[in-house]
Amino acid sequence: MGYRYEVRLSGSGGQGLILAGIILAEAAGIYDGKYVCQSQSYGPEARGGASKSEVIISDEEIDYPKALKPDVLLAMNQSSCDLYFFDLKPNGTFIVDSTFVRQVPTTKVISIPFTAMARKELGKEVVANVVALGSLVYITGVVSLKSLESALINRAPSGTEELNLRAMELGVQLAKAYQ
Repeated sequence: MGYRYEVRLSGSGGQGLILAGIILAEAAGIYDGKYVCQSQSYGPEARGGASKSEVIISDEEIDYPKALKPDVLLAMNQSSCDLYFFDLKPNGTFIVDSTFVRQVPTTKVISIPFTAMARKELGKEVVANVVALGSLVYITGVVSLKSLESALINRAPSGTEELNLRAMELGVQLAKAYQ
């Protein structure tokens, strides 16, 4: 059986996790040449309830498009932490936004204030998803940072490319500082 890596990005609707999942999938599939599948759950949650995006990355064709036991879980709010933590693979990578996640069920967590730092350093909370994605990619190495940068430039709304690249770099710097 080939390499299969499962990523779950979770939080509130409006935090940009669906877009983050699409960017990660494009980095893996288009720029790193992997097989990839991205799915999302947002329905009525798009207006502020629970939201998740799952990205499956593989060296071989993907026969099942959902995360069974994620290798990495990003929780951007408390409710997604509470809801999805127990799905995480044993010894999986658990990353939370400490701006909103105050209680975690384990000591094996990487806790970084993505939203607070996006606000403080970039003046925009809206790019906290990209800050988190930069950290996640640096920590896990699931795709190359160069591929993430290319996918980000491709997907960023016109006129926001520089802000998004700064957000990604902030995420990398935060991962280095908080690991």
